[in-house]
Amino acid sequence: MNPSPLLDIIDTPQDLRRLEKKQLPQVAAELREFLLDSVGKTGGHFASNLGAVELTVALHYVYDTPEDHLVWDVGHQSYPHKILTGRKNQMHTMRQYGGLAGFPKRSESEYDAFGVGHSSTSIGAALGMAVADKQLGNNRRSVAIIGDGAMTAGQAFEALNCAGDMDVDLLVILNDNEMSISPNVGALPKYLASNVVRDMHGLLSTIKAQSSKVLDKLPGAMELAQKVENKIKTLAGEAEHAKQSLSLFENFGFRYTGPVDGHNVENLVDVLKDLRGRKGPQLLHVITKKGNGYKFAENDPVKYHAVAKLPSEVPAPEVKPAAAKPTYTQVFGQWLCDQAAADERLVAITPAMREGSGLVEFEQQFPDRYFDVGIAEQHAVTFAGGLACEGIKPVVAIYSTFLQRAYDQLVHDVALQNLPVLFAIDRAGIVGADGPTHAGLYDLSFLRCVPNMIIAAPSDENECRLLLSTCYQANSPSAVRYPRGTGTGATVSDGLETVEIGKGIIRREGEKIAVIAFGSMVAPSLTAADKLNATVADMRFVKPIDEELIVRLARSHDYIVTAEENAEQGGAGSAVLEVLAKYGICKPVLLLGVEDKVTEHGDPKKLLADLGLNAEAIEKRIAGWIEAV
Repeated sequence: MNPSPLLDIIDTPQDLRRLEKKQLPQVAAELREFLLDSVGKTGGHFASNLGAVELTVALHYVYDTPEDHLVWDVGHQSYPHKILTGRKNQMHTMRQYGGLAGFPKRSESEYDAFGVGHSSTSIGAALGMAVADKQLGNNRRSVAIIGDGAMTAGQAFEALNCAGDMDVDLLVILNDNEMSISPNVGALPKYLASNVVRDMHGLLSTIKAQSSKVLDKLPGAMELAQKVENKIKTLAGEAEHAKQSLSLFENFGFRYTGPVDGHNVENLVDVLKDLRGRKGPQLLHVITKKGNGYKFAENDPVKYHAVAKLPSEVPAPEVKPAAAKPTYTQVFGQWLCDQAAADERLVAITPAMREGSGLVEFEQQFPDRYFDVGIAEQHAVTFAGGLACEGIKPVVAIYSTFLQRAYDQLVHDVALQNLPVLFAIDRAGIVGADGPTHAGLYDLSFLRCVPNMIIAAPSDENECRLLLSTCYQANSPSAVRYPRGTGTGATVSDGLETVEIGKGIIRREGEKIAVIAFGSMVAPSLTAADKLNATVADMRFVKPIDEELIVRLARSHDYIVTAEENAEQGGAGSAVLEVLAKYGICKPVLLLGVEDKVTEHGDPKKLLADLGLNAEAIEKRIAGWIEAV
């Protein structure tokens, strides 16, 4: 790594503020170099952080953090913030067990004003802080930093609508890079892109220095400025559109400033100093480039949104890799294409997770049947319900953690009307480095109580395809939940076979102990059962659950164990207990799941071991429990 004489003397933002403004470009350069080196070794979110370096430096230089509040939306861009706030020497632990979290986390640092991981929460949180400070008589400032991708979500506009009508000192910074994880979709990004002249940053900044409102409020006496305004309006295409682009947020009650170059740190400092002294809701529109400063990330910001580690600048000799097991996401993506070829009614919907949910090939093959609705989970589900009303067969590809954001729509708009919408729920269970904000540990619990729902949990890759086909054919709402990464390596059929809904299968016959396992817990349960000589049932379905199989196992075994990669409360184990109670069966029952606590981030194998959910731990827990009872 190159020497970093300025960054080396910065441990906190107070150190940064002792520097002269003219030194900040060098700080930004050193910070970007440090970021390239650290993320290159540990992996993590990458392109978005490179795009926010100058903005982060300017914010900490101008604002009195941690007294002032910086609220980062999602947190993908928070690594430079962590480096400048006392965590530089811990960056080698990023997203590792016991190390730094990949997102802002209140328990990690006083500079992390609000814990995040999901999108579009920053404006509401920062508004809450601004109102609280006003009521408490504190002279603090609150800043929300939100990307144009996150700005497409309804929650962001709800907060804008509320904030614009309140007399509070709040700054919203729109970090506009035309990206979220995938390229942005929908009307708002097109509106911003078509009505803002992106190559005129310096000219617009000059105009801004002469007027508190860009274009829309230029004094008529300023003849030169008026000529500039007319020229920009001409370049924008239509005068009215240019005017609207600058007044969009003013119509919400915000005083608009921008757009400004998000990579000119000295100019950013000047703009932020001016804004910090203003009263009322303010919006600063900043133009940045995702991946700025690293050519691979600039050219392919989707691929480099997050990385395991950086490639060498010099391509390595080609080595033919061994055939890898397909991930569950890939199994879903292939099934989706095959099912779409067999049924022209199928459409796929994703809330801005094309790559993560395995929909790239589907979009290429069936572009007219692919719908990326942006970061709008609520809309995605209601949209699916409307499609289903007219005979279309929607498949909503969504992460477990993001389905939480659309729970009301799932209940009200789909389940209560018994509409045949299939939810392909990815990242169910422990997700690893992304940590608790992305853990899929609650879906079984919150789906079980919803009327008309079918819930399936595949135990391997082939089961995943079988259960997807089965639930797709059902004439009711259904969900197939599967974990991140690879499974057992089962050979996957290329057909569209189905199984009987609500029926499990015995995977191993044993004695005395019956392990009733769900989804990803079938494989480790089988390994443990070999040492315990236990019976193992792969239940396949959590709802409707196979009552006949549970009763038969309970009556023929002395001990009942349930195993699931979900919260113990209200999950699949609870469903088994309900069946036993229904039939008046009283046997010792051990529930194996995730106990009632916030999980950590880190290697999934380590996390599962700590939770007592790997094969070795399952065996020991069962053996110890039997001795105790």
